[in-house]
Amino acid sequence: MATYRIARKTARPLSSAIREFIHDARLTTGLNTHLVFKAWDAVSGAEAYTLKRYLKSGTLYITTRSSVVRSRLEAQKAMLIELLNDKLATDDLFDPEDRNVSWVTDIVLR
Repeated sequence: MATYRIARKTARPLSSAIREFIHDARLTTGLNTHLVFKAWDAVSGAEAYTLKRYLKSGTLYITTRSSVVRSRLEAQKAMLIELLNDKLATDDLFDPEDRNVSWVTDIVLR
């Protein structure tokens, strides 16, 4: 029975291999979108009131079911954008160089 060994010079950290796979499989746009939505749920506290989420050209479109929650979020919009981008910056899987989905620049509440 043959034994196989991987030479140490080809070994590398698993995190870099995962990043390379995501990039090569062209999954960064979908993953970044998912991470933005996940960050929205964590930062806003309005996950239960969020009906629809849509991200286009750095603008996050949010549809809520409560006008009270929408007005509260509208008042905190600048802080939410900053918190969203801070949360994304700490995520290891978020790729800020993706040309389709990157940092959140604006939030539109409906």
